[in-house]
Amino acid sequence: MTSHVVLGLGGCVDYELKLSSPVLNRLVGEYRIHHAELTSSVTVTTERELVISILSYLDKGGGGEHFVASSECLSAFAGRFPKRTTLGGTSVRAAMEMSRLGVPSTLHLVSLNDIVRRLLPADCDYICSGDQDTLYPHLIVQYDQGMRVRAGDIDIRAPFPNRLIYVNDPANESMLLSDELGSSLRDARVFLISGFNAVRDRRTLDLRLSALRDHMRRLPAEVVVYYEDAGFHEPGLSQRVRDALVEVIDIYGLNEDELQAHLGHAVDLLSVAEVARALESLRALISVPTLVVHTKYWSAAFGERAGEYAESLNEGIVIASTRYCHGDAYTNHHDELMRNRQRRTESVEFAAALESRMGGAVRCLPGFDLDVAAPTTVGLGDAFVGGFLAALAQGGSGGRRGT
Repeated sequence: MTSHVVLGLGGCVDYELKLSSPVLNRLVGEYRIHHAELTSSVTVTTERELVISILSYLDKGGGGEHFVASSECLSAFAGRFPKRTTLGGTSVRAAMEMSRLGVPSTLHLVSLNDIVRRLLPADCDYICSGDQDTLYPHLIVQYDQGMRVRAGDIDIRAPFPNRLIYVNDPANESMLLSDELGSSLRDARVFLISGFNAVRDRRTLDLRLSALRDHMRRLPAEVVVYYEDAGFHEPGLSQRVRDALVEVIDIYGLNEDELQAHLGHAVDLLSVAEVARALESLRALISVPTLVVHTKYWSAAFGERAGEYAESLNEGIVIASTRYCHGDAYTNHHDELMRNRQRRTESVEFAAALESRMGGAVRCLPGFDLDVAAPTTVGLGDAFVGGFLAALAQGGSGGRRGT
């Protein structure tokens, strides 16, 4: 029997676009942007500031998520490129990946419209806190490795492919919880918490966290609660979420960008010594039973019963890698081919060395050797979560409750 999975807390419609050098070169010239202005900390209120933000990330090959004060500048920028309309939010993308794997779920949404109704898989039930249809598209910007922007005194080339998320979304910013959430949790075996990164007001966040804790009192004792981190629109609120939920989280997941943001410094992801120190430091900051870190080179579980999550780690890697290569169009055949693909040599060596150094406290699996001309960089972390939770739901591993 398939376990009951509840995925929350928000969701959205995404406008996905891929950057092109000619358009960015032209915008750099039109807006007279200089290299000295390229900083990821820029406030985004105009299209010029949006371009500066994108270029600062492209220069480093980084990914991120930002609040944008003007929805008009998002629309203006999106109008310069061909775009796809898809569904987004960690919980929604995870649900769609789980559906492919034959694992149904129930979603908690804060915004609903005809696009969502049309694109959600038939086996995804949902509840929604909104009392009327709303549409606040998120801008998802992809760029390929090697993409070059050369205009004025700017000459940069992306060292890695990645994606950026720009948001002006009152529904997710409010993150109102449905009165039905508690009853939907009564029979849950797995519960995903995500989306609080969009909340920008401290009082609103505290109210939502308190309400969530109340709903979670309905959870059965054997449930596994998985929290997936994200780029907070107000970085100072991240700690508030951790403080409120740390006692009721079994697994805390995050990617390499979020890992380094928490630590405040870069980490060489193929240095055993640096990663071991990073995991220990992260555990000191986030005191949960198990940390799960997913990166482009490897994915690892660190903490209590880490070895029990090997199958889930592997499924997360397979699904995220298949999406990286084939995007939304991948089939079960692509999935099976990925499972038999060769792993990256340096990642295999790293994973073995990290486990040897840290012992049973860590389980690390290497990523695949992938060489794709035009990879999909949108939703990879969400796909990992979907694969991880699908394996968890089908195999099961008991949680603990502190509500």
